[in-house]
Amino acid sequence: MAVSGKKASGQITSSCCKHQKEMIKFYCNDHEELLCSVCVTLEHQATSCKVDYIPDISDDIIGSKEYQVILKAVDSTSDQYQQIVEDFKKMTNKSNTSLKDALADIYKFRQEFNQKLDELEKQTKDAAKVIEQENSNHMKAVETACEDIIKSLKTSADTIKQLNTSKQADKLFMELKLAEKTLRDVERKTLQLSSCAIKEIKFKAVQATADLLKTEKSIDTQRTINIKSQSVQLKCRQFLHQGKISVKTSKDKTTCWITGMTLLTPDLLVITDHYNNAVKMVDGGSQSVSDQLQLSYEKDDAPWSITAITSTELAVTFPYKQAIQFISISSNKLKRKHTMKVNGHCYGISCNQDKLVVTYLCPTKLQILDMNGTILVTIDGKNIFQNPCFVTSNRCSIYVSDRLMQSLTRLNWQGDVLESYGDMGETRGISLSGDGTVFVCDRKRNVIEEISGDCSTGKIVLQGLNRPYTVCWSEETKMVYYSCEVEDEKHDNFLHSFKLSDTLNI
Repeated sequence: MAVSGKKASGQITSSCCKHQKEMIKFYCNDHEELLCSVCVTLEHQATSCKVDYIPDISDDIIGSKEYQVILKAVDSTSDQYQQIVEDFKKMTNKSNTSLKDALADIYKFRQEFNQKLDELEKQTKDAAKVIEQENSNHMKAVETACEDIIKSLKTSADTIKQLNTSKQADKLFMELKLAEKTLRDVERKTLQLSSCAIKEIKFKAVQATADLLKTEKSIDTQRTINIKSQSVQLKCRQFLHQGKISVKTSKDKTTCWITGMTLLTPDLLVITDHYNNAVKMVDGGSQSVSDQLQLSYEKDDAPWSITAITSTELAVTFPYKQAIQFISISSNKLKRKHTMKVNGHCYGISCNQDKLVVTYLCPTKLQILDMNGTILVTIDGKNIFQNPCFVTSNRCSIYVSDRLMQSLTRLNWQGDVLESYGDMGETRGISLSGDGTVFVCDRKRNVIEEISGDCSTGKIVLQGLNRPYTVCWSEETKMVYYSCEVEDEKHDNFLHSFKLSDTLNI
Protein backbone atom coordinates (compact mmCIF):
# COMPACT_ATOMS: atom_id res chain seq x y z
CA MET A 1 0.00 0.00 0.00
CA ALA A 2 1.37 3.43 -0.92
CA VAL A 3 1.88 5.92 1.91
CA SER A 4 0.49 9.45 1.38
CA GLY A 5 2.90 12.34 0.99
CA LYS A 6 1.89 13.95 4.30
CA LYS A 7 2.53 10.78 6.28
CA ALA A 8 5.70 9.65 4.59
CA SER A 9 8.34 9.62 7.31
CA GLY A 10 10.95 9.03 4.67
CA GLN A 11 10.76 12.70 3.80
CA ILE A 12 12.31 13.54 7.18
CA THR A 13 16.07 13.46 6.61
CA SER A 14 17.45 15.73 9.32
CA SER A 15 19.90 14.05 11.71
CA CYS A 16 19.60 14.37 15.48
CA CYS A 17 22.25 16.69 16.92
CA LYS A 18 22.74 14.31 19.86
CA HIS A 19 22.53 11.01 17.98
CA GLN A 20 24.02 11.58 14.54
CA LYS A 21 22.92 8.26 13.06
CA GLU A 22 19.28 8.82 13.99
CA MET A 23 16.72 10.90 12.07
CA ILE A 24 14.45 13.46 13.76
CA LYS A 25 10.88 12.11 13.72
CA PHE A 26 9.26 13.34 16.94
CA TYR A 27 8.42 16.57 18.78
CA CYS A 28 8.16 17.06 22.58
CA ASN A 29 5.42 19.58 23.39
CA ASP A 30 6.55 19.95 27.02
CA HIS A 31 10.19 20.79 26.24
CA GLU A 32 9.56 22.23 22.76
CA GLU A 33 12.32 20.08 21.26
CA LEU A 34 12.78 18.04 18.07
CA LEU A 35 13.69 14.41 18.89
CA CYS A 36 14.88 11.16 17.43
CA SER A 37 13.70 7.77 18.65
CA VAL A 38 16.71 7.45 20.96
CA CYS A 39 15.92 10.85 22.56
CA VAL A 40 12.36 9.70 23.19
CA THR A 41 13.50 6.46 24.76
CA LEU A 42 16.18 7.97 26.98
CA GLU A 43 14.90 11.43 27.93
CA HIS A 44 11.28 12.03 26.85
CA GLN A 45 9.28 8.96 27.74
CA ALA A 46 5.50 8.99 27.38
CA THR A 47 5.02 8.82 31.16
CA SER A 48 6.62 12.24 31.62
CA CYS A 49 6.32 14.05 28.26
CA LYS A 50 3.73 14.61 25.56
CA VAL A 51 5.55 13.42 22.43
CA ASP A 52 4.03 13.50 18.91
CA TYR A 53 5.13 11.79 15.71
CA ILE A 54 5.86 14.69 13.34
CA PRO A 55 4.02 13.32 10.23
CA ASP A 56 0.89 12.95 12.38
CA ILE A 57 0.79 16.61 13.43
CA SER A 58 2.21 18.40 10.39
CA ASP A 59 -0.88 18.21 8.16
CA ASP A 60 -1.98 21.82 8.61
CA ILE A 61 1.40 23.51 8.97
CA ILE A 62 1.73 24.62 5.33
CA GLY A 63 0.50 28.20 5.01
CA SER A 64 -0.66 28.16 8.63
CA LYS A 65 -0.83 31.10 11.05
CA GLU A 66 2.20 29.70 12.89
CA TYR A 67 4.11 29.69 9.59
CA GLN A 68 3.18 33.32 8.98
CA VAL A 69 3.98 34.50 12.52
CA ILE A 70 7.39 32.82 12.67
CA LEU A 71 8.34 33.92 9.16
CA LYS A 72 7.39 37.51 10.06
CA ALA A 73 9.43 37.30 13.28
CA VAL A 74 12.44 35.93 11.36
CA ASP A 75 12.23 38.74 8.81
CA SER A 76 11.81 41.36 11.53
CA THR A 77 14.78 40.04 13.50
CA SER A 78 16.91 39.95 10.36
CA ASP A 79 16.02 43.57 9.66
CA GLN A 80 16.93 44.53 13.22
CA TYR A 81 20.36 42.96 12.94
CA GLN A 82 20.90 44.53 9.55
CA GLN A 83 20.04 47.89 11.13
CA ILE A 84 22.52 47.18 13.92
CA VAL A 85 25.25 46.70 11.30
CA GLU A 86 24.31 49.96 9.58
CA ASP A 87 24.16 51.86 12.87
CA PHE A 88 27.49 50.48 13.96
CA LYS A 89 29.06 51.52 10.65
CA LYS A 90 27.76 55.07 11.18
CA MET A 91 29.02 55.15 14.78
CA THR A 92 32.41 53.80 13.70
CA ASN A 93 32.76 56.44 11.00
CA LYS A 94 31.71 59.13 13.44
CA SER A 95 34.19 57.84 16.02
CA ASN A 96 37.04 57.78 13.51
CA THR A 97 36.23 61.33 12.44
CA SER A 98 36.05 62.52 16.05
CA LEU A 99 39.46 60.99 16.81
CA LYS A 100 41.04 62.84 13.89
CA ASP A 101 39.42 66.08 15.00
CA ALA A 102 40.59 65.49 18.56
CA LEU A 103 44.21 65.04 17.47
CA ALA A 104 43.98 68.24 15.43
CA ASP A 105 42.69 70.16 18.46
CA ILE A 106 45.08 68.77 21.07
CA TYR A 107 47.97 71.05 20.14
CA LYS A 108 45.83 74.17 20.52
CA PHE A 109 44.37 72.80 23.70
CA ARG A 110 47.85 72.14 25.14
CA GLN A 111 48.95 75.74 24.62
CA GLU A 112 45.89 77.17 26.32
CA PHE A 113 46.02 74.60 29.09
CA ASN A 114 49.68 75.35 29.91
CA GLN A 115 48.91 79.04 30.15
CA LYS A 116 45.92 78.44 32.42
CA LEU A 117 47.90 75.97 34.54
CA ASP A 118 50.59 78.59 35.11
CA GLU A 119 47.90 80.99 36.27
CA LEU A 120 46.42 78.33 38.55
CA GLU A 121 49.82 77.62 40.08
CA LYS A 122 50.29 81.29 40.94
CA GLN A 123 46.76 81.60 42.35
CA THR A 124 47.28 78.46 44.44
CA LYS A 125 50.54 79.75 45.90
CA ASP A 126 48.84 83.01 46.88
CA ALA A 127 45.87 81.15 48.39
CA ALA A 128 48.21 78.78 50.24
CA LYS A 129 49.89 81.69 52.03
CA VAL A 130 46.53 83.01 53.22
CA ILE A 131 45.34 79.56 54.34
CA GLU A 132 48.60 78.84 56.17
CA GLN A 133 48.20 82.05 58.13
CA GLU A 134 44.55 81.23 58.91
CA ASN A 135 45.54 77.70 60.01
CA SER A 136 48.24 79.14 62.26
CA ASN A 137 45.74 81.52 63.86
CA HIS A 138 43.19 78.71 64.33
CA MET A 139 45.87 76.46 65.85
CA LYS A 140 46.94 79.11 68.33
CA ALA A 141 43.33 79.78 69.31
CA VAL A 142 42.65 76.06 69.81
CA GLU A 143 45.84 75.54 71.82
CA THR A 144 45.08 78.50 74.07
CA ALA A 145 41.48 77.40 74.63
CA CYS A 146 42.48 73.79 75.36
CA GLU A 147 45.28 74.82 77.74
CA ASP A 148 42.85 77.04 79.66
CA ILE A 149 40.31 74.21 79.89
CA ILE A 150 42.94 71.69 81.03
CA LYS A 151 44.25 74.13 83.66
CA SER A 152 40.73 74.82 84.95
CA LEU A 153 39.84 71.12 85.12
CA LYS A 154 43.08 70.25 86.93
CA THR A 155 42.50 73.00 89.50
CA SER A 156 38.95 71.75 90.06
CA ALA A 157 40.13 68.13 90.46
CA ASP A 158 42.83 69.11 92.97
CA THR A 159 40.32 71.13 95.03
CA ILE A 160 37.78 68.27 95.02
CA LYS A 161 40.43 65.77 96.19
CA GLN A 162 41.63 68.12 98.96
CA LEU A 163 38.11 68.81 100.26
CA ASN A 164 37.28 65.09 100.20
CA THR A 165 40.43 64.27 102.15
CA SER A 166 39.73 66.99 104.72
CA LYS A 167 36.08 65.86 104.89
CA GLN A 168 34.67 69.38 104.29
CA ALA A 169 31.29 68.18 103.08
CA ASP A 170 29.63 71.56 102.44
CA LYS A 171 32.49 72.94 100.41
CA LEU A 172 32.92 69.60 98.61
CA PHE A 173 29.23 69.61 97.63
CA MET A 174 29.47 73.14 96.20
CA GLU A 175 32.73 72.35 94.40
CA LEU A 176 31.23 69.24 92.80
CA LYS A 177 28.26 71.23 91.49
CA LEU A 178 30.62 73.88 90.14
CA ALA A 179 32.59 71.10 88.45
CA GLU A 180 29.40 69.77 86.81
CA LYS A 181 28.65 73.23 85.43
CA THR A 182 32.23 73.52 84.20
CA LEU A 183 31.95 70.18 82.40
CA ARG A 184 28.76 71.33 80.66
CA ASP A 185 30.47 74.54 79.58
CA VAL A 186 33.46 72.54 78.38
CA GLU A 187 31.18 70.28 76.33
CA ARG A 188 29.75 73.29 74.49
CA LYS A 189 33.25 74.63 73.87
CA THR A 190 34.25 71.20 72.55
CA LEU A 191 31.46 71.37 69.95
CA GLN A 192 32.63 74.83 68.94
CA LEU A 193 36.23 73.70 68.61
CA SER A 194 35.28 70.56 66.66
CA SER A 195 33.35 72.67 64.15
CA CYS A 196 36.32 74.97 63.53
CA ALA A 197 36.88 74.97 59.77
CA ILE A 198 40.33 73.97 58.52
CA LYS A 199 40.65 74.59 54.80
CA GLU A 200 42.44 72.27 52.39
CA ILE A 201 43.53 72.66 48.80
CA LYS A 202 42.99 69.70 46.47
CA PHE A 203 43.75 69.47 42.79
CA LYS A 204 41.72 67.24 40.48
CA ALA A 205 42.84 67.38 36.89
CA VAL A 206 39.49 66.90 35.13
CA GLN A 207 37.62 69.34 37.37
CA ALA A 208 40.43 71.87 37.23
CA THR A 209 40.52 71.94 33.44
CA ALA A 210 36.74 72.26 33.26
CA ASP A 211 36.88 75.28 35.58
CA LEU A 212 39.88 76.85 33.91
CA LEU A 213 38.70 76.72 30.31
CA LYS A 214 35.80 79.12 30.37
CA THR A 215 35.36 79.83 26.65
CA GLU A 216 32.90 77.79 24.60
CA LYS A 217 35.71 76.67 22.31
CA SER A 218 37.74 75.35 25.21
CA ILE A 219 34.77 73.53 26.70
CA ASP A 220 34.15 71.80 23.36
CA THR A 221 37.80 70.76 23.23
CA GLN A 222 37.64 69.38 26.74
CA ARG A 223 34.54 67.35 25.90
CA THR A 224 36.20 66.05 22.71
CA ILE A 225 39.18 64.55 24.49
CA ASN A 226 37.08 63.16 27.33
CA ILE A 227 36.63 59.69 25.81
CA LYS A 228 33.58 58.08 27.42
CA SER A 229 34.88 54.55 26.99
CA GLN A 230 37.12 55.23 29.99
CA SER A 231 34.32 54.59 32.48
CA VAL A 232 34.69 55.42 36.16
CA GLN A 233 35.38 52.46 38.43
CA LEU A 234 33.19 52.54 41.52
CA LYS A 235 34.48 51.33 44.84
CA CYS A 236 32.91 48.28 46.41
CA ARG A 237 31.33 49.59 49.60
CA GLN A 238 30.22 47.34 52.41
CA PHE A 239 27.86 48.78 55.03
CA LEU A 240 26.90 47.49 58.48
CA HIS A 241 23.50 48.32 59.98
CA GLN A 242 23.91 50.55 63.04
CA GLY A 243 20.29 50.86 64.13
CA LYS A 244 17.51 53.40 63.85
CA ILE A 245 16.76 56.79 65.37
CA SER A 246 13.22 57.73 66.38
CA VAL A 247 12.19 61.14 65.00
CA LYS A 248 8.65 61.04 66.40
CA THR A 249 7.99 63.68 69.07
CA SER A 250 5.15 64.70 71.38
CA LYS A 251 4.37 67.67 69.09
CA ASP A 252 3.59 65.39 66.15
CA LYS A 253 -0.04 64.69 65.29
CA THR A 254 0.50 61.91 62.75
CA THR A 255 3.04 59.47 61.34
CA CYS A 256 6.23 61.14 60.16
CA TRP A 257 7.10 61.54 56.48
CA ILE A 258 10.73 62.61 56.10
CA THR A 259 11.07 64.27 52.68
CA GLY A 260 14.31 66.19 53.20
CA MET A 261 17.57 65.65 55.05
CA THR A 262 20.88 67.54 55.33
CA LEU A 263 24.00 67.37 57.47
CA LEU A 264 25.34 70.29 59.53
CA THR A 265 28.14 68.56 61.43
CA PRO A 266 29.33 64.93 61.24
CA ASP A 267 26.69 63.88 63.79
CA LEU A 268 24.02 66.58 63.43
CA LEU A 269 21.20 66.11 60.92
CA VAL A 270 18.31 68.44 60.13
CA ILE A 271 15.21 66.89 58.53
CA THR A 272 11.87 68.04 57.14
CA ASP A 273 8.75 66.21 58.34
CA HIS A 274 6.15 66.93 55.65
CA TYR A 275 3.13 65.36 57.36
CA ASN A 276 3.79 67.08 60.70
CA ASN A 277 4.76 70.46 59.17
CA ALA A 278 8.03 70.55 61.09
CA VAL A 279 11.78 70.93 60.77
CA LYS A 280 13.67 68.74 63.24
CA MET A 281 17.26 68.66 64.43
CA VAL A 282 18.53 65.11 65.03
CA ASP A 283 21.60 64.40 67.17
CA GLY A 284 23.34 61.29 65.83
CA GLY A 285 25.32 60.96 69.05
CA SER A 286 22.35 60.89 71.43
CA GLN A 287 20.14 59.21 68.78
CA SER A 288 17.29 61.63 69.38
CA VAL A 289 15.53 64.81 68.20
CA SER A 290 17.27 67.69 69.99
CA ASP A 291 14.98 70.46 68.70
CA GLN A 292 11.83 70.89 66.61
CA LEU A 293 10.62 73.98 64.77
CA GLN A 294 6.86 73.59 64.50
CA LEU A 295 5.76 75.58 61.46
CA SER A 296 2.00 75.16 61.73
CA TYR A 297 -0.59 72.45 61.29
CA GLU A 298 -1.89 73.71 57.95
CA LYS A 299 -1.33 71.81 54.71
CA ASP A 300 -0.09 74.90 52.91
CA ASP A 301 2.75 75.27 55.42
CA ALA A 302 4.28 71.83 54.85
CA PRO A 303 8.04 71.76 54.12
CA TRP A 304 9.59 69.51 51.47
CA SER A 305 13.35 69.67 50.91
CA ILE A 306 16.19 71.22 52.91
CA THR A 307 19.79 72.30 52.31
CA ALA A 308 22.57 73.68 54.49
CA ILE A 309 23.84 77.15 53.51
CA THR A 310 26.35 77.44 56.36
CA SER A 311 26.84 75.54 59.60
CA THR A 312 24.21 77.80 61.20
CA GLU A 313 21.80 78.55 58.35
CA LEU A 314 19.39 76.41 56.33
CA ALA A 315 16.96 76.84 53.45
CA VAL A 316 13.69 74.88 53.17
CA THR A 317 11.27 74.66 50.23
CA PHE A 318 7.52 75.10 50.71
CA PRO A 319 5.82 73.92 47.48
CA TYR A 320 2.28 75.05 48.30
CA LYS A 321 3.40 78.51 49.44
CA GLN A 322 5.81 78.83 46.48
CA ALA A 323 8.46 80.05 48.89
CA ILE A 324 11.83 79.25 50.41
CA GLN A 325 12.06 79.64 54.18
CA PHE A 326 15.45 80.47 55.68
CA ILE A 327 16.16 79.03 59.15
CA SER A 328 18.98 79.83 61.57
CA ILE A 329 20.51 77.77 64.37
CA SER A 330 21.45 79.53 67.58
CA SER A 331 22.19 77.86 70.92
CA ASN A 332 21.12 74.55 69.36
CA LYS A 333 17.68 75.98 68.57
CA LEU A 334 15.98 76.30 65.18
CA LYS A 335 14.54 79.74 64.42
CA ARG A 336 12.66 81.16 61.42
CA LYS A 337 14.35 83.96 59.48
CA HIS A 338 13.17 85.62 56.28
CA THR A 339 11.13 84.06 53.46
CA MET A 340 11.95 84.24 49.74
CA LYS A 341 9.08 84.03 47.25
CA VAL A 342 9.68 82.01 44.05
CA ASN A 343 7.68 81.65 40.84
CA GLY A 344 6.47 78.07 41.08
CA HIS A 345 5.87 75.02 43.25
CA CYS A 346 9.44 74.49 44.50
CA TYR A 347 10.52 71.05 45.65
CA GLY A 348 14.20 70.12 45.46
CA ILE A 349 16.86 72.54 46.76
CA SER A 350 20.66 72.52 47.01
CA CYS A 351 23.19 75.20 47.95
CA ASN A 352 26.70 75.53 46.54
CA GLN A 353 29.05 78.48 46.12
CA ASP A 354 26.43 80.91 47.51
CA LYS A 355 23.93 79.84 44.86
CA LEU A 356 20.65 77.95 45.24
CA VAL A 357 19.57 75.26 42.79
CA VAL A 358 15.79 74.79 42.92
CA THR A 359 13.55 72.32 41.02
CA TYR A 360 9.86 72.93 40.32
CA LEU A 361 6.74 71.02 39.27
CA CYS A 362 3.82 72.34 37.19
CA PRO A 363 5.54 73.29 34.99
CA THR A 364 8.75 71.36 35.45
CA LYS A 365 11.88 73.48 35.48
CA LEU A 366 15.17 74.11 37.27
CA GLN A 367 16.45 77.49 38.38
CA ILE A 368 19.74 78.76 39.77
CA LEU A 369 19.25 81.73 42.14
CA ASP A 370 21.51 83.95 44.17
CA MET A 371 20.84 84.44 47.88
CA ASN A 372 18.68 87.48 47.18
CA GLY A 373 16.34 85.49 44.91
CA THR A 374 17.67 86.87 41.62
CA ILE A 375 17.23 84.26 38.88
CA LEU A 376 20.59 83.54 37.24
CA VAL A 377 19.66 80.54 35.06
CA THR A 378 16.33 78.91 34.13
CA ILE A 379 16.18 75.48 32.46
CA ASP A 380 12.86 74.52 30.90
CA GLY A 381 12.26 70.94 31.98
CA LYS A 382 9.72 70.12 29.26
CA ASN A 383 12.02 67.70 27.41
CA ILE A 384 14.31 66.90 30.35
CA PHE A 385 12.22 66.25 33.47
CA GLN A 386 8.80 64.98 34.46
CA ASN A 387 8.98 64.89 38.27
CA PRO A 388 12.24 66.47 39.49
CA CYS A 389 11.57 66.47 43.24
CA PHE A 390 15.16 66.06 44.47
CA VAL A 391 18.40 67.84 43.57
CA THR A 392 21.98 68.00 44.88
CA SER A 393 25.10 69.74 43.65
CA ASN A 394 28.83 70.21 43.97
CA ARG A 395 31.25 72.71 42.47
CA CYS A 396 31.16 71.14 39.01
CA SER A 397 27.77 69.48 38.58
CA ILE A 398 24.07 69.49 39.42
CA TYR A 399 22.24 66.16 39.85
CA VAL A 400 18.46 65.74 39.59
CA SER A 401 16.49 62.57 40.36
CA ASP A 402 13.19 62.03 38.55
CA ARG A 403 10.86 59.22 39.62
CA LEU A 404 8.79 59.28 36.41
CA MET A 405 11.84 59.39 34.13
CA GLN A 406 13.38 56.68 36.38
CA SER A 407 16.70 58.42 36.05
CA LEU A 408 19.47 60.56 37.53
CA THR A 409 20.41 63.53 35.30
CA ARG A 410 23.66 65.49 35.49
CA LEU A 411 23.86 69.15 34.38
CA ASN A 412 26.55 71.81 34.52
CA TRP A 413 26.07 75.24 36.14
CA GLN A 414 25.22 76.75 32.77
CA GLY A 415 22.17 74.47 32.56
CA ASP A 416 23.47 72.08 29.91
CA VAL A 417 22.52 68.41 30.28
CA LEU A 418 25.75 66.37 30.36
CA GLU A 419 24.71 62.78 31.07
CA SER A 420 21.88 60.67 32.43
CA TYR A 421 21.77 57.34 34.28
CA GLY A 422 18.50 55.49 33.65
CA ASP A 423 16.75 52.13 33.77
CA MET A 424 16.14 52.50 37.50
CA GLY A 425 12.91 51.97 39.42
CA GLU A 426 11.46 54.96 41.30
CA THR A 427 14.29 57.39 42.03
CA ARG A 428 13.78 59.57 45.09
CA GLY A 429 16.23 61.25 47.51
CA ILE A 430 19.90 61.74 46.54
CA SER A 431 23.12 62.62 48.38
CA LEU A 432 26.68 63.31 47.20
CA SER A 433 29.74 61.60 48.64
CA GLY A 434 33.13 63.22 49.06
CA ASP A 435 34.58 61.56 45.96
CA GLY A 436 31.74 62.78 43.74
CA THR A 437 29.54 59.67 43.55
CA VAL A 438 25.80 59.99 44.15
CA PHE A 439 23.71 57.84 46.51
CA VAL A 440 20.18 57.41 45.09
CA CYS A 441 17.10 56.01 46.83
CA ASP A 442 15.14 53.63 44.58
CA ARG A 443 11.78 53.29 46.32
CA LYS A 444 10.44 50.68 43.88
CA ARG A 445 13.40 48.29 43.99
CA ASN A 446 13.94 48.87 47.75
CA VAL A 447 17.62 49.69 47.27
CA ILE A 448 20.11 52.54 47.55
CA GLU A 449 22.32 52.67 44.47
CA GLU A 450 25.63 54.50 44.15
CA ILE A 451 26.11 56.21 40.77
CA SER A 452 29.46 57.46 39.50
CA GLY A 453 29.84 61.22 39.13
CA ASP A 454 29.82 60.99 35.34
CA CYS A 455 26.65 58.83 35.43
CA SER A 456 28.40 56.04 33.50
CA THR A 457 28.13 53.23 36.07
CA GLY A 458 26.17 52.27 39.17
CA LYS A 459 26.28 49.72 41.98
CA ILE A 460 23.65 48.75 44.55
CA VAL A 461 25.20 49.34 47.99
CA LEU A 462 22.13 48.66 50.19
CA GLN A 463 19.25 46.35 49.32
CA GLY A 464 16.24 44.74 50.95
CA LEU A 465 15.19 48.11 52.43
CA ASN A 466 11.65 49.31 53.21
CA ARG A 467 10.78 51.79 50.43
CA PRO A 468 13.72 54.21 51.00
CA TYR A 469 12.75 57.84 50.39
CA THR A 470 15.56 60.23 51.39
CA VAL A 471 19.26 59.61 51.99
CA CYS A 472 22.15 61.52 53.56
CA TRP A 473 25.85 60.64 53.56
CA SER A 474 28.31 61.79 56.26
CA GLU A 475 31.83 61.86 54.84
CA GLU A 476 33.52 62.24 58.23
CA THR A 477 31.74 59.40 60.01
CA LYS A 478 31.22 57.24 56.88
CA MET A 479 27.54 56.88 57.76
CA VAL A 480 24.51 56.59 55.49
CA TYR A 481 21.15 57.70 56.89
CA TYR A 482 17.88 57.05 55.08
CA SER A 483 14.15 57.47 55.71
CA CYS A 484 11.18 55.37 54.55
CA GLU A 485 7.75 55.96 53.15
CA VAL A 486 5.85 52.78 53.97
CA GLU A 487 2.83 54.55 55.52
CA ASP A 488 3.53 52.56 58.66
CA GLU A 489 4.78 54.25 61.84
CA LYS A 490 7.01 51.23 62.61
CA HIS A 491 9.19 52.32 59.70
CA ASP A 492 8.37 55.94 58.79
CA ASN A 493 8.98 57.34 62.30
CA PHE A 494 12.67 56.39 62.16
CA LEU A 495 15.92 57.25 60.43
CA HIS A 496 17.93 54.12 59.61
CA SER A 497 21.73 54.25 59.75
CA PHE A 498 24.48 52.18 58.15
CA LYS A 499 28.25 52.56 58.59
CA LEU A 500 30.84 51.92 55.90
CA SER A 501 32.91 48.95 57.02
CA ASP A 502 35.34 48.45 54.15
CA THR A 503 36.32 49.94 50.78
CA LEU A 504 37.99 47.95 48.02
CA ASN A 505 38.82 48.91 44.45
CA ILE A 506 37.33 46.46 41.96
